[in-house]
Amino acid sequence: MQENGYEVYTVSADGREVGEVKKEGVQHIAVPFTRKITPVQDLICLIRLVRIINKIKPDIIHTHTPKAGLLGMMAGWLCGTPVRIHTVAGLPLMVTDGIRRQVLMVTERITYACAHRIYPNSQGLEKFIIEELKAVPGKVRVIGKGSSNGIDIGKFSRSAELVGQAQTIRQKYGIEENNIVFSFVGRIVRDKGVIELVESFKALNDYQSLNSNGKAFLVMVGPFEEDLDPLPADIVKFLRTDSRVIMAGFQADVRPWVMASDIFVFPSYREGFPNVVMQSCLLEVPCIVSDINGCNEIISPDVTGLIVPARDVKSLLAAMMELTKDKDKRRRLSSAARAFVSANFGRQYVWESIRKEYEQLGSIYIKKGRR
Repeated sequence: MQENGYEVYTVSADGREVGEVKKEGVQHIAVPFTRKITPVQDLICLIRLVRIINKIKPDIIHTHTPKAGLLGMMAGWLCGTPVRIHTVAGLPLMVTDGIRRQVLMVTERITYACAHRIYPNSQGLEKFIIEELKAVPGKVRVIGKGSSNGIDIGKFSRSAELVGQAQTIRQKYGIEENNIVFSFVGRIVRDKGVIELVESFKALNDYQSLNSNGKAFLVMVGPFEEDLDPLPADIVKFLRTDSRVIMAGFQADVRPWVMASDIFVFPSYREGFPNVVMQSCLLEVPCIVSDINGCNEIISPDVTGLIVPARDVKSLLAAMMELTKDKDKRRRLSSAARAFVSANFGRQYVWESIRKEYEQLGSIYIKKGRR
C-alpha cells in the first residue's frame, strides 16, 4: 500500500515474524496481545492502542485475528477513526462449546459492531458470520473468491533449485524412490486434525507393510502449541519418536518440505482460507483436505484434490490409500489444482481489490466525517 501513497504502520505482538514485516519498510509498534482470554492484559492493550491511535491519527484501521480485531476495532471506535475494517480468517468459536463459545460469540459481535466493513476470507465464513453471529449483511463481503492476502504465484512455482532442495531432504532422511511421503504444514495441535492424521498414517503403514508397497513417511512442518490446544500424550510421543515421522519444526520456507512429499494432507477442523493448501496446489503436490469452509472452496472433489469429512479417520485413511496407489491421479489432481489457484487467487488481484475497498470506504467515511 505504500506504493499507492499510503503511510503504513503495523501493530502486533512481538515475535519472529516482526523482522519480516520491518523489511517491508513500514513502521512497526509492538503491543503484547495474547491469544487467550486475558481480561487484564487485554485492557492494558486496549489502553495502549487508544494512545497509539490518538498519536498517529490514522484514516484507516485494518485488523486481522480475533484478539487484535476486538481490541483494534474498539480502540478505533473510541478514537473516532474514520474507516475501520476487520478481516476474519478463521473463528476459534466454530470448534468450541459451552461458556467459552458464548464469550467468543460476544467478542466477535462487539468487533463487528465497531467495524464499518467485515471481510471474511471465504464464502463459508461469510455465511456463518451472517447467520450465526447476526452481523449486518451489508457490512459483510468476501474480496474476490476468497483469501486474506492472495498467493504469490511466482514464488510458489516449481524450479530446478527447489526440486534439488526437495531431493536433498528425501536423501537426508533415507527416503527411497518407491516410498510415499505425506506432508502437513501448520500448528501441531488438536484442531488442525493432527490426531486423525497420525491415526490414519499409523493404519496406512500397517497396510503398507502387509502389502509390500514400500514405506510411508510423514513430514510435519510447524510448531507444537502445548498451552492452547494440546495433543494427547500418546500422539505427541509417536510424532517425536517414530522413525517414519520427520519433525521439521518451524520453517521460514516451507516450499522444499512440501515438494519433498508426494501428498499434502490438511485435515483441519476449522479454517478461514488456508494459505498452505493454495501453496501446495501451486507446488503441484496433490491435496487431501477436510470438508470445511476455505478448504472446500479451493479443492473440488476428484478435480483439484480429495475432500474428506473432518474428524473422520476412516475416510482420511481411505483417501490416503487411494492416492498412495494411484500416481496418475496424483498428477492429474495436482495439475488441475495449480491451474485453478493460479487463475483465481493471485496476490496482485487481491491487493488491488483491497486498495479499491480502501478508496471506496474512504470516500464514504473520511469525506463525510462519519464516526
